[in-house]
Amino acid sequence: MRPVLLFRALFLAVFALTLSVAPLRGADRVIYPAPEQAKADLAAGLRAAAAGHKHVILDFGGNWCGDCQVLDIYFHDPANKPLLDANYVLIHVNIGHMDENVDIAERYEVPLKRGVPALAVLDEHGKLLYSQRTGEFEAMRRMEIGSVTSFLLQWKPVSSGK
Repeated sequence: MRPVLLFRALFLAVFALTLSVAPLRGADRVIYPAPEQAKADLAAGLRAAAAGHKHVILDFGGNWCGDCQVLDIYFHDPANKPLLDANYVLIHVNIGHMDENVDIAERYEVPLKRGVPALAVLDEHGKLLYSQRTGEFEAMRRMEIGSVTSFLLQWKPVSSGK
């Protein structure tokens, strides 16, 4: 009788562990909203950034993109999330299969042909501070979380100190 109880307990533990890890799988996560939502999200994000004196990160990619999924996991990792939340408004721009919101990417000098994810950083007024021109983050699966931390530290707003 005891081996049966032990087997059931082990089965339930493995099942519970599987459920807790399942949300981390990239293919099942929806990060990027519908492409037609991008312009409204950008306008709302710029308003929020101005009100909160934050920078804007434009994250161009698609839900199909494994490296985009990894970048989002790294953004929301406990090591980076407080830095992200305190300093940035993150806007995900769905580029479809490299055929949607190309105009937004061009406006912020992001060459999608270099690969995704691709990032741009804007100041609180919408002025371009940085655009990823050489596909720096397109191989996120081979990068360390510290590369995202360094990026967030480099482009965060500078406080006036007054």
